[in-house]
Amino acid sequence: MTRYAMAIDLRRCNGCQTCTAACRHANATPPGVQWRQVLDMETGEFPDVRRAFVPVGCMHCGDPPCEHVCPTTATKKRADGLVTIDYDICIGCGYCAVACPYQARHIVHRNTFAFGDDRPMASEQARMDPERIAVATKCTFCKDRIDAGTQKGLTPGVDPEATPACVNACITGAYVFGDRDDPNGKLAKLLGETAHFRMHEEVGTDPGIFYIWDAKESRP
Repeated sequence: MTRYAMAIDLRRCNGCQTCTAACRHANATPPGVQWRQVLDMETGEFPDVRRAFVPVGCMHCGDPPCEHVCPTTATKKRADGLVTIDYDICIGCGYCAVACPYQARHIVHRNTFAFGDDRPMASEQARMDPERIAVATKCTFCKDRIDAGTQKGLTPGVDPEATPACVNACITGAYVFGDRDDPNGKLAKLLGETAHFRMHEEVGTDPGIFYIWDAKESRP
């Protein structure tokens, strides 16, 4: 069984936002919509203050609440763990956006452009996708890249052509992507060697993004 998932090493992330830029370039999201965001968190009190950068987006949950509330079955979880949206049957009701604990869903009702609605750049005009208007959108883990790559015999998380854009773009190597159920894969080995957590996993969503914060403690 395949379950695509992602690990992000918070010890490596420096908040550069390259993953955010790579996602926007790969998916042509409109202004104000970021499928991959990086939270800038500050903890402690002066002078003992620390900053942490936490990339967030759709968690591709094993038990996605967005799927349960969708009245048209537009949101589905694939056999490989990717949570998808069928734009043809999505009615833009927003139930999924309310149900998502990660605020990962976006709905826009008209085309917007970087320099004003009446001044689209040639690149924006060329990549504008009318199917995304008035429907729910979110991070897809670059499923089109994964599907096209696997059809060529490539391995997601190993071959860049079949790997999410944010993972390829990370300048510090904080992102690792792959099949969580493959014991010999890089992702499974990394999770076995590190201490990590998942965001809001206490609500039972079984999120597909793991956050690494330290090496696993050695036990005698």
